[in-house]
Amino acid sequence: MHLGQIAKRLLAGFGAGAIWMSPASAGGLGSTQDEPAFGGVMLGAFAMVAPKYEGSSDYRVIGVPIIAPSFGLGEGRVQIKGADDVRFRLFEQSGFEAGPLVGWRFGRDEEDGSRLRGIGDVDGGLVIGGYMAYRIGMLKPFLSYHHQVTGDDTAGVLRLGTEAKFDVAPGVEVVGTVGASYADDDYMQAYFTVTPGQSAASVAGLGVYQADAGFKDVFVGASAKIALSELWTLRLSARYTHLIGDAGDSPLVESEHQWTGGVGASYRFDWR
Repeated sequence: MHLGQIAKRLLAGFGAGAIWMSPASAGGLGSTQDEPAFGGVMLGAFAMVAPKYEGSSDYRVIGVPIIAPSFGLGEGRVQIKGADDVRFRLFEQSGFEAGPLVGWRFGRDEEDGSRLRGIGDVDGGLVIGGYMAYRIGMLKPFLSYHHQVTGDDTAGVLRLGTEAKFDVAPGVEVVGTVGASYADDDYMQAYFTVTPGQSAASVAGLGVYQADAGFKDVFVGASAKIALSELWTLRLSARYTHLIGDAGDSPLVESEHQWTGGVGASYRFDWR
């Protein structure tokens, strides 16, 4: 495994506890995943089932590590939402919070589907951005921006939605999320457009198609964090994403219905 693959796995592991997204949103399933307010590190593993690419009807199983710091003041400053969405809460006042985020956006290979052959690969890369949210009781509306800064220029995705957190039993936390994703022209060009050159090279004979900036999906998800002991935690997640607009109509899309799920466990090492 070369260095780039290792980096992808480690960054994906940051998001595995809340998993994620579609491969491009890799956008989390809505778990807050706030960790206790003392020094330490959380280590574990997560196995997930996800589409081979955004719009694929075929699925693959991916195993990734869970590696995340466990530190902060109060409730905890690191929130893991997805592979491209690890948030650092730097400001908090009267229910409002904001801060930067970091993560990894997965790319796409020609071998991932029959409709992709001949049109070229799309490289993933490092994502940086920011978020803001406001807690109203058990609800927390949020807005986040995710911009890829390495690899191919797949630019930015804006997500908006609402989380709802429930403590259903002692040691059992469930978070539900509903929202939508807006993608800019560069993102839609990279993942859903078929250029004249790609159409000519397409093994599947795809026609020319132009996808413009706009809302590309709506999603609903749930995650659970179950404390098996003081240090061991079981993590479950599931998410449904429906591709809409120019994304859903793209000839590259085999299915508008995208499902993601996973299960994992983590152990917290307390530095005290």
